[in-house]
Amino acid sequence: MKSRLKQASNRITPTQFIVLGYLLAVILSTIILRLPISWQEGARLSWMDALFTATSAVSVTGLTVVGTAETFSEFGKIALLCMFQLGGIGIMTLGVFLWLILGRNISLSYRKLIMVDQNRNNLSGLVMLLRLVFILTLIIEAAGAAVLTVYFKLAGIYDDWLTAFVHSAFHSISAFTNAGFDIYGDSLAPFRDDYLVQMVTMLLVLLGAIGFPVLIELRQYFSRRNEQRYRFSLYTKVTGLMFLILIVFGAAGIWLLENSLYFASLTWHEKLFYSLFNSVSTRSAGFYTMDINDFSMPTQMLLSALMFIGASPSSVGGGIRTTTFAVILLTLVHYAAGRSEVRIFRRTVKQEDITKSFVVFTAATMIVISSTILLAYTEHNHLPLVSLIFEVCSAFGTSGLSMGITDQLTTGGKWVLILIMFIGRIGVLSLLFLFRTNQRKQNFHYPKEDIIIG
Repeated sequence: MKSRLKQASNRITPTQFIVLGYLLAVILSTIILRLPISWQEGARLSWMDALFTATSAVSVTGLTVVGTAETFSEFGKIALLCMFQLGGIGIMTLGVFLWLILGRNISLSYRKLIMVDQNRNNLSGLVMLLRLVFILTLIIEAAGAAVLTVYFKLAGIYDDWLTAFVHSAFHSISAFTNAGFDIYGDSLAPFRDDYLVQMVTMLLVLLGAIGFPVLIELRQYFSRRNEQRYRFSLYTKVTGLMFLILIVFGAAGIWLLENSLYFASLTWHEKLFYSLFNSVSTRSAGFYTMDINDFSMPTQMLLSALMFIGASPSSVGGGIRTTTFAVILLTLVHYAAGRSEVRIFRRTVKQEDITKSFVVFTAATMIVISSTILLAYTEHNHLPLVSLIFEVCSAFGTSGLSMGITDQLTTGGKWVLILIMFIGRIGVLSLLFLFRTNQRKQNFHYPKEDIIIG
């Protein structure tokens, strides 16, 4: 019996094991949310709605078919927080933390699982990486909760410190993990004129979406001695630059497209914060300060594109990721210029990474298009196409922004979004690697022949 189990475990790749882990997390979360103890008095949650909410929480998406504040009890909200944390920093991070507390050694097979879960390319320094990820997560979330608690109490938004702390802690964890769930009842619409709450939220979202390797390198940079020169990795440089470009481009695009429409009667600072907050929220956060339906169709399509790109690799967000988009743009520019290599920051991008980028982009595009077609079929053409595209991109990018159609979906439509949210969490490459087996590489090649392209 043991030999059979060992043979079965050897046939399962690390990627398949990680995906099974997240699938198990969704199933257990569904059961927890289905328990009456998780509901408010008088509220009920069907198995389908529990599964949808659990998937949204574990994948840190934020799409909901029920109101969080009105449906879930204090126990249910705490359970959701645990799901955010699990989905945000990863199953293996929490597993390693518990393993270290128990004084266990981290085996080579376990390190391979960590490498897959954190989207890393090598095994070196993985345990130290996860320690830093866990510590940084707690510090950032605690700092966000502390700032908001003091502000909520002193500003008179909440009468007592406990209520202010509960709402602040929930929001801080939800923002950093980019989960997008709220217990205010209408996301951040009540704070549409409160720029401090918006700035703290945007900072938490950015820190969660920019990627843990970037945060760790920034920590190393600021903790170095003055005489030491620190060199950032190419990943951090490309990620930081692309992240900044997307935020600025998104905010500028929203402002220009809406300047004579929704923004026509607004002041300059209202235009700025509406544009900036929506640009940041599309990274994968899902918070909103206004009704997305008030935007014009071009703006809604721009937001869909930003959600499709998503956050950075090794972060809490989904999408094709910022580095994928950056490598694709660089390849197109260099190919048009007739250059044989893709270069940036005095470094050459590996051909393997270029291939991965186009594979991810192509597969993601096919997933989004086919999912939109399926959603249009399940909803019997009752909903506008732009709303369906927006919903699918939001699920794939684990953003959670919606045009208000989530609770109107049929059972078939909910199944489509559940699948897309799950894919958005595990990533396109992990989805493709599911079909790989532990086989030896072939040591022969067939003759090469040209194919007419374009």
